[in-house]
Amino acid sequence: MRVSVRVFELEDFDLDATMRSGQAFRWRQDGIQWTGVVGSRWVRLSREAGATVLRAESFPQCEDWGWLRHYLQFDCSLRDVIDRFPKDPVLLQAVNRWRGLRLLRQDPWECLATFILSSTKQIVQIQQIVAALCDRFGTPILTDPNGIVFRAFPTPTQVAEASEASLRECKMGFRAAHLLACARRVSNGSLDLESLRRRPLEEARAALMDLPGVGPKIADCVLLFALGFQEAFPIDVWVARVLKDHYFAGHPVTLPALRIFAREHFGPQAGYAQQYLFHHIRMLSKRS
Repeated sequence: MRVSVRVFELEDFDLDATMRSGQAFRWRQDGIQWTGVVGSRWVRLSREAGATVLRAESFPQCEDWGWLRHYLQFDCSLRDVIDRFPKDPVLLQAVNRWRGLRLLRQDPWECLATFILSSTKQIVQIQQIVAALCDRFGTPILTDPNGIVFRAFPTPTQVAEASEASLRECKMGFRAAHLLACARRVSNGSLDLESLRRRPLEEARAALMDLPGVGPKIADCVLLFALGFQEAFPIDVWVARVLKDHYFAGHPVTLPALRIFAREHFGPQAGYAQQYLFHHIRMLSKRS
């Protein structure tokens, strides 16, 4: 297997925190290495603790690495993002512990599909379902020396042509019907995911929520992790908990009220703030 290799000089980039933070579900860790698939490319990333460089390997070979710079958002100044955060102690604690965690910029279809499959599931379970879906329907990219086949995420058309029964065999349960319906709408052109980037946030969110199985949280994940709306603020049980406990002193508060608070308190970088809070509360829970 002949691969391309590139070394990037980086500041403020925590590879482990970024890959563990629940944004994407196809990355696997082996020591300091993270292996995954971006689009139709096999990718392996590694960074020594405390190092200022990131080593990237890719297959097929390439000379232009713009696709990886875009996916990992190298050109985003994390310092500028953090400087725009509100100066509150909860967010400051999360940033101090996990500084270098960055938002990824994923393919909109893959992001939408994987978060539809994430409903009521833990991250390990989501990874298993996504892996089964790719193994069954994705186009092969390469087979590594250990015999592991890496595949691209299945296209909307590949999923749309599947049966609900065959999708259910990937252990996705009731989510199979939602995924199939969404794939058909994207495949036949009735929803152009790329066009949502150019629409106002509320219009883009409404278009996503018109899809089967897509509520506010999934829509905001797609807006934030794929479409570039950094003010989108997904609220799941972890984020709701940290907001209620630390900003509302544990008092009862409705989900709409939490959304209004998040928009007003965290401002245009609300999505980044959300990711720091989400990752921090999950990691604290694992240690307790």
